[in-house]
Amino acid sequence: MTQQNAAPFSQLVPYYMLERKRRQTRLVTKDGRCNIEYGNIKYSTHFAFLVDFWTTFVEIRWRFVLFIFIASFTLSWFIFGLLWYWIARSNGDLAWQEPPSDHIPCVDNVVGLTTAFLYSLETQQTIGYGGRAITAECPGAVTLVIIQSLLGAVINCFMCGIILSKISLPKKRAKTITFSEMAVISPRNGTLCLSIRVANLRKTLMIGSQIYGKLLRTTTTPDGETIIMDQVNIDFLVDAGKDNLFFVTPLTLHHVIDKSSPFFDMAVDTLHDKEFELVVFLDGTAESTSSSFQVRTSFIPQEIMWGYNFLPIISKSKEGKYRVDFSNFSKVVPVATSHCAYCYHNIKGHHLHSRTGQDNPGFEVIEIDNPPNVTKM
Repeated sequence: MTQQNAAPFSQLVPYYMLERKRRQTRLVTKDGRCNIEYGNIKYSTHFAFLVDFWTTFVEIRWRFVLFIFIASFTLSWFIFGLLWYWIARSNGDLAWQEPPSDHIPCVDNVVGLTTAFLYSLETQQTIGYGGRAITAECPGAVTLVIIQSLLGAVINCFMCGIILSKISLPKKRAKTITFSEMAVISPRNGTLCLSIRVANLRKTLMIGSQIYGKLLRTTTTPDGETIIMDQVNIDFLVDAGKDNLFFVTPLTLHHVIDKSSPFFDMAVDTLHDKEFELVVFLDGTAESTSSSFQVRTSFIPQEIMWGYNFLPIISKSKEGKYRVDFSNFSKVVPVATSHCAYCYHNIKGHHLHSRTGQDNPGFEVIEIDNPPNVTKM
């Protein structure tokens, strides 16, 4: 009994590992991050990142930005504190130097390293408690306070610009654009289509939105050359048109599977055995900030459902308002579909799909009694 159960389990482990490997080896993750790493880069090219230091600072992680923010201010305060301590020591202002009662210091109440650091902090941050103040006794101190004030203003502007740029990055707007978890293949308007659903979670529109796709796969040329990442263009259509989309409600993207489509030679029983990745891009401009951004996602064969269609999510209430039910955003329903694209287009009798449409359970039917001013012919 135990041996009979052990055999199927030993077969499931390799299958599980193979499925896990397929899901991990993808170029673009579901949230749009590119899974790629660069190797053997020459050390001389690292200098290019230092030259373009602004982009480097904007693109680094928040933990490093916060570290640089704290380190830049603290280090500048400490360095100028040492300079103020050196000026006070040169003028004999320190407590251990025992200055006479009629001695005029360069900076009042700077009598040690701690007070010199505090005066540096107060000067650069323009705090001005009033306990420590510069005098006209030392020209070097006047020069130093000018230099520290200018450098402090530069540090403030630079760090505030970095933080503001990171907060307002266009890709943050892309977080409110979501794609369906799965893609579906089903008949639509007399054609076999691969469909994907996309939604804008904000009420502000996107200007000049464009949607396109790339199919990534490994191919072998007639010359025997293996192309690891061969890219094939995938065209998408929506009900609202291809360009200048009115992206106010969730849209369903449709790719027609015809003889020119790379999905034409696939079938329901061979789709999940293929090795490819469908990357979908959405480019647009935010209406509120006028910043351009790009949203990306990808689908592997295990995330494409053959013979399913999305549930409707848009309804209209009795008050005349349109309502979007996001609980059905990624839900699908099975529909009668031919088992391969070739059969759908070339074999008579394989157009197995329902022509009655799909009922929208959220749609409200409004009855109008005795309509006024009806013209009869």
